[in-house]
Amino acid sequence: MSQEALPTRADYKVFYPISTRWSDNDIYGHVNNVAYYAYFDTVANRYLIEEGGLDISDATIVGYVVSSGCEYHAPIAYPESVEAGLRVDRLGNSSVQYGIAIFREGEQVASAHGYFVHVFVERAENRSVPIPKNLRVALERL
Repeated sequence: MSQEALPTRADYKVFYPISTRWSDNDIYGHVNNVAYYAYFDTVANRYLIEEGGLDISDATIVGYVVSSGCEYHAPIAYPESVEAGLRVDRLGNSSVQYGIAIFREGEQVASAHGYFVHVFVERAENRSVPIPKNLRVALERL
């Protein structure tokens, strides 16, 4: 991927700070690939909780991750503060695909970017359902 094609901050609507942790680093001295997926999960759910009113403990409808992917462009490492940019790439009836990018604090070009798909399910029946109105309204803002 050429440098010009890398995502920039302008490509995302909302940003959240993330502090890397000692345990995020791998033997090579940078954040391990699996930690990025935890960052993605944290950012998407934080938005749903804060902006959509998702009650992760008692809601009858919750989002399950069904697909995710990440491309890495530049390493980050502990101790480093990063910021995650969030947008919605696709909003369906019962699912949403987020676009998420990880930026070094203050940098304009993403160190990594990817996607994360939630399908909303009725918790007790474990079947997909339409996205609840409060969550849909929040997602439409992205």
